[in-house]
Amino acid sequence: MDSTTQLTIRRTGTTTPARTSGSPAPPGSHEITHSGAHVYDPDRPAGSLHLRAARVLEGNWTGTSTVPSHGLYPHQWSWDSAFIAIGLRHLSPLRAQTELETLLGAQWGDGRIPHIVFNPSVPLDAYFPSPDFWRSSTAGRAAGAPRTVQTSGIVQPPVHALAAWLVHQADPGLSRSRSFLSRMYPRLAAWHRYLLHRRDLGGGGLASVVHPWEQGMDNSPCWDAPLSRVTPAAPRSFRRADLDHGSAEDRPTDLDYGRYVRLATDYRDGGYADGAGEFAVEDPAFNALLIASEHALAAIAQELGAAGTARHARAERLTAALVERLWEPAEGMFFCRDVYGGDGRGGESYGGDARDGGESGALGSERRSPESGALASERCSSESGAHGSERGSRSGAHGSERGSRSGALAPERRSAESSAHASERRSRQSGAHASEQRSRTGALIPERSVAGLLPLILPALPRDIAATLVRTAGGPHFGLGGVARLAPSYDLTGHAFDPHRYWRGPAWFNTNWLLERGLRLHGEHGRAEELRAALLETADTSGFAEYVDPYTGEACGALGFSWTAALTLDLLHEPAGADQADRSTQVVSHPGHRAFDRAQGTPPHTAHASHTPHTPHTPRSSFETGAKGGDRG
Repeated sequence: MDSTTQLTIRRTGTTTPARTSGSPAPPGSHEITHSGAHVYDPDRPAGSLHLRAARVLEGNWTGTSTVPSHGLYPHQWSWDSAFIAIGLRHLSPLRAQTELETLLGAQWGDGRIPHIVFNPSVPLDAYFPSPDFWRSSTAGRAAGAPRTVQTSGIVQPPVHALAAWLVHQADPGLSRSRSFLSRMYPRLAAWHRYLLHRRDLGGGGLASVVHPWEQGMDNSPCWDAPLSRVTPAAPRSFRRADLDHGSAEDRPTDLDYGRYVRLATDYRDGGYADGAGEFAVEDPAFNALLIASEHALAAIAQELGAAGTARHARAERLTAALVERLWEPAEGMFFCRDVYGGDGRGGESYGGDARDGGESGALGSERRSPESGALASERCSSESGAHGSERGSRSGAHGSERGSRSGALAPERRSAESSAHASERRSRQSGAHASEQRSRTGALIPERSVAGLLPLILPALPRDIAATLVRTAGGPHFGLGGVARLAPSYDLTGHAFDPHRYWRGPAWFNTNWLLERGLRLHGEHGRAEELRAALLETADTSGFAEYVDPYTGEACGALGFSWTAALTLDLLHEPAGADQADRSTQVVSHPGHRAFDRAQGTPPHTAHASHTPHTPHTPRSSFETGAKGGDRG
């Protein structure tokens, strides 16, 4: 972005006139200058929360993407960029689209979206693991890693389709004129296909993470037991750059970090083939975000002219599998499943409660079948309908996809793929990946993490389970609406709870934002409003901190953190007390965004009537709302 680019910020229900950077601000408005760029804030008090959040995103913008923070995280992170785009859409839909386009431009040929896209202008010693550790272009060659950009080889939670859909909704006219969704759809479909097929290491239909950094909650106590099987890398074999920017008391221990490095090294040296490592965990938050993004992909398909029904159906089957494999009714929440736990490979059955050594019948008994029937049929059938099976011989991340699609989607090719070919596609893995069959059941991990509450974002979640999750969130383990200002990342009463140590107790804005959406989706509007108010107050008083003490809101980690600022903007654009269902079909284009768009050289887009009409759809999640919507490796 050049130094004269301006971001115009719209108030809900108002339109901001376009203005060049050299013209005076309208009466009653306020303007600041940050890093040589103008940020225009109409009719808002100087120093408003809205304006300060915009300033954070402006300061962290690199020209093509947004870093989480310049000091601690100087590159582009995958799920950060998705959350950042959700907030950026309120400032500039074009910049939000660019954020996602930059990230997906680094997608691998097998469909994975890497968790870091490295900025070549950043010195190698500024962050570890750096590009020379991951060696993506060489070690990842068999998996189709890009040759012109350096990335990591692991992934992060799949929030991307959801973000793309919300960004489209912010300005459908601009999105259509740039063919944003038609360019994003095949990449996003390939990403989901990778997770649903290459990462189904437990055989029950859910995606597994193969490194704690992939789940995003990097240092969670949920990983302690699975990590205990991993021999740590020698302390002198790496240097922790994170300790240059944060207190050691707030960061992962050297022992944990050594295990992270060992897992990543082994994955790299195995050519980034899935299923050969010592760590594989089915996480409820990771899979809930995958399901929410499947619903979003269905909405994108409808916008592009297809039915979208098959993707909605798949999302509902995945929801059933999530309940089947990870729900623990006696504990009132979802738990992670250690795929290799209790299988004779050094894991334990986790039959007792890790907090007090007591025997938990709910966690101790394995009453689930090795493979959920709902997902067994999903995986074994050729996927019919508008978004059915995608061809196993797909080239790279952008090959043709099967199904009755129109417009930007590939034409119908049902007869091209027989049942035998579908079976071959699922089993077309490396020898290492085929070894995933060594364990299908695994064991639940008896640690209460905020990840176990996040399936609340799912629209097909059974009503009784949703109600139980709400009670658990407000109970003694998370204290939401009571002793805790924001929901902690880990059990307040847990043996490993620490209010300041990374993901072992502090509250994070993205997880609480998701909880706010989930509460609203399931009719808990009063609780959602309370959480929204607490999030805005805490963002304000903490300086948009990376994370905070869940009791006091004391700032921890980096300040001026991008997703905190972005999700603050999203909450500010959520009318207080609004009913999600009442606004679910509001889709408007905001002329106030045009100044930045013109500064970027994008041709003005035409009225919506010039585009092919699309059929309105029934909202499938709390995110389809029209005008609104770590240690990282």
